[in-house]
Amino acid sequence: MIDNFLKKLLLLFAVSAFTSASGFSQNKPIIGVAGISHESNSFNIKKTDLEDFSVTIGESQQERAKRFFAGSTAKTTSAGYIAGAKQFGLELYPTLVTGASPRGPVTDRAFNAMMNEIITGLKAGPKLQGILLNLHGAMVVESYPSGDEEIVRRVRNAFGPAMPIIVTHDFHANITPKMVELCNVLITFKENPHLDTYDRGLQAADIMAKIVSGKVKPVQSIVKAPMVYNIAFQNTYSEPLLPITSESKNLEKQPGILAVSVSGGYQYADVPSMGPSVVVVTDNNKALADKEANRLSQMLWDTREKTRINNPKPVEGVKQAMEHPGRPVVLIDMGDNIGGGSTGDSSFMLEELVKQGAQGWAMVIYDPEGYKTAERAGVGKAFDFAVGGKMDNMHGKPVRIKGEVRSLNVGRYLETEIRHGGGRYWNMGNTAVIQVEGSTLDEPNLLLITTKPASPNSAHIFISNGVYVERQKILVVKGAIAPRAAYEPFASKLISVDSPGATAINPEWFKYYNIREGLFGIEKSKR
Repeated sequence: MIDNFLKKLLLLFAVSAFTSASGFSQNKPIIGVAGISHESNSFNIKKTDLEDFSVTIGESQQERAKRFFAGSTAKTTSAGYIAGAKQFGLELYPTLVTGASPRGPVTDRAFNAMMNEIITGLKAGPKLQGILLNLHGAMVVESYPSGDEEIVRRVRNAFGPAMPIIVTHDFHANITPKMVELCNVLITFKENPHLDTYDRGLQAADIMAKIVSGKVKPVQSIVKAPMVYNIAFQNTYSEPLLPITSESKNLEKQPGILAVSVSGGYQYADVPSMGPSVVVVTDNNKALADKEANRLSQMLWDTREKTRINNPKPVEGVKQAMEHPGRPVVLIDMGDNIGGGSTGDSSFMLEELVKQGAQGWAMVIYDPEGYKTAERAGVGKAFDFAVGGKMDNMHGKPVRIKGEVRSLNVGRYLETEIRHGGGRYWNMGNTAVIQVEGSTLDEPNLLLITTKPASPNSAHIFISNGVYVERQKILVVKGAIAPRAAYEPFASKLISVDSPGATAINPEWFKYYNIREGLFGIEKSKR
């Protein structure tokens, strides 16, 4: 009896000491924070393992909290959580919040190890009044078609039906109906390019504060239109999505509606939930949630004929860029969309630039071997190496590049403006700039060879390496909609290219085995 009493007393003392040391207020609700973010491409043969995530197994909560709060100056979802907690009177208890660059599905080994860290971390802390889960929404795990759903299921099982759980998702989420059942509130980014990530984190914190104070009782409805909303048309700042995005924002101004999310879905995940979704959250009014979710889903369906693709192939795209009178022309290499899970080493665009004798072009390609070759040669020395097309058989063949090593750089840069995803600090790895044979001072042809696949969410991917982007005739960026936020302000023209690769916009490049039957826009790609 006495031993048990002493154990309980010591435990109480330990929790009290932890709360005090961590700065937790006894008067504020304590909200746990966790997350694993990954956009998983079923067609990328390279799996995503534990080493690809920024995670240290067994790391202390204090270290994780330190890193989490250090991101408060960015415009990310987590930064929105932090600002919202301060504004709405919450205390955050961050555990594992991590992510990895888009690639192939996540291994069971990695997923289970990280989930153990999350559940253990949340359980070890002070008494929680709610949990915020920062997830992507398109994570595929070897054993789970929806890794995000499995995360919420495990957290729900660990903390029971009474625990408020709010999930934030990327715009490209493939949302399952079960996910909506498992959480209290689900919110996705409204905008693509993702310029509202911070706002969604702030919104999640606001709703959580209202739940724990008893001011609202959320109910949700999800409707999924039977279509693929091709990523080529997922620009929420233009037709056909702009009116639907605007309506989702207007609905949130109505009394009783807490959140309205329209996700475009992620077409490179071969899973049953692939496709767009509408999720409406109301304050204890299921009929209203059902009505508006159905209405917005019908709006998506009504735009289906506007989502048929007719984009130029690489040969046509380069030709159009050369003939366009203005500069720069930005060629978007959609088949090698690094932010969508491709390799970053596709050579199709590079091959056409060289073959067609384009002048004044600049592009970035991932090739660690190429960088080492440039590094061994040294600045100002000759470069002769076959670049790109080495990761698999989907992204072309190596292209021989002759020229001169113009510079060698560390590849880290700062983006001060709000760009896709809200990130501030970027790292493309050690980078070599090659001035390709045939260049002139007026029209330099510049190939940037990186040691990390680098998503072109910022024009500083070029600028930080000495490229004057507004002087170049052609810029090639490996993305989809994301680069538009960075390049539209100064580009003369943007051309989205229907290039091959793991993120090709034309579904006919792929064979799907697990998606739902009869999805509009993908009929010929199903086996």
